[in-house]
Amino acid sequence: MKIIIVNYRYFISGGPERYLFNIKDLLERNGHTVIPFSIKSQHNQPTEYEKFFLSPIGKGKEVYFNEYNKKDIRTVGKAFSRMFYSFEAKKKLNALIKETKPDLIYVLHYQNKLSVSIFDAAVRNKVPVIHRISDFGQICANGLFYRFNKKDICERCLHGSKINAISNKCVFNSYIYSAVKVASLQLQKILRLTKKVDAFVVPSKFTITKLQAYGFPAEKTFHIPTFFNFRSVRKDLAVSYEPFALYIGRVEEEKGLMTLVKAFVDSPYSLKIIGASSSGFDKVLKDYLADKNHNIEFLGLMSFEEMQSYLSRCSFTAMPAEWYDNFPNSILESFAFKKCVIATDTGSLKEIVSNNETGLLFPIRNVELLKARIDELFSSQAKCIELGEKAYRRLNTEFSEDSHYSKLLTLFESVVSKKSK
Repeated sequence: MKIIIVNYRYFISGGPERYLFNIKDLLERNGHTVIPFSIKSQHNQPTEYEKFFLSPIGKGKEVYFNEYNKKDIRTVGKAFSRMFYSFEAKKKLNALIKETKPDLIYVLHYQNKLSVSIFDAAVRNKVPVIHRISDFGQICANGLFYRFNKKDICERCLHGSKINAISNKCVFNSYIYSAVKVASLQLQKILRLTKKVDAFVVPSKFTITKLQAYGFPAEKTFHIPTFFNFRSVRKDLAVSYEPFALYIGRVEEEKGLMTLVKAFVDSPYSLKIIGASSSGFDKVLKDYLADKNHNIEFLGLMSFEEMQSYLSRCSFTAMPAEWYDNFPNSILESFAFKKCVIATDTGSLKEIVSNNETGLLFPIRNVELLKARIDELFSSQAKCIELGEKAYRRLNTEFSEDSHYSKLLTLFESVVSKKSK
């Protein structure tokens, strides 16, 4: 099968892109041809199809929105147009389709950078489309179901008017940015996106409930969990359980880092944090810790190859998310090194982390109970090992690449078959 895979980044900046390259590798190992479609960037992996990629919004070196030059009219104009409808994206994808004649288009992330025009290119060429949804970007203006001004989970746009996103300044704490994003989501609704997509792949059952509550057709939504690529694991590392906990992920407010940090202050335990912030929240955490007694270390952004040396040695990892975190890859990566996870009991996290089986759960922002969970694991290496072993076994069954490939290929073949009739 010949498959065009669409994602607005063709380099690894986090979990979503690790899935991109993992699924590309998995499909290619099973004899399929995978053709990337993305945006030109200085960070991109090399590909012969780059001539079909879109021009960058800025200079091609930016990764996050805050890195763009907001004073450059051309950059700002291109950024806003990509949120709505990009004729360049439609033209480039149309050219790629005509050149490669794919059986299927598999869309990962396109919001804000490629635009909904890519779906019109697919429809025009009668190529079936499957869209993998791993966040709430189709429903919520900031994609998080989280209000930064109130520091709480919010579903007001799911059950009511999107005006809520504007009044709460949900996007970059700005009425203007929020209004523009709301308008782009309304355009997607007008353009009937769900009619143009043949099937939606969703890693989390929890996310499916929210999509269907918003109006996504149940017959088009398919639960296919993320998988872990064991080929990416270094062979030179042995699993051990040293006395430190590990956090891997974005260093942002909604990730619950302040709660996690507070749980380690004035304790004898060590915490290492791997990840970076695009909003400056890392400085907020460091300022909070400046006059506190702690053993917390910020290690910065790392590649998966680099962070494996910490995953292999930690006692356990923590996922204290205070939003509906969508099936984070870092949990599966923890399981791969036989490490259990302490996580909040919300969203998709409790689908992956089973209390007292593959980890421990605690309520959102409950510092005291989190402290108790941390103490429970540091006080018993045997428990860390027991839960870690169970996590590893679960990874090899429910979240294996064989299981993912089988389910995904069955869906691919079904969609292609229906479209050809």
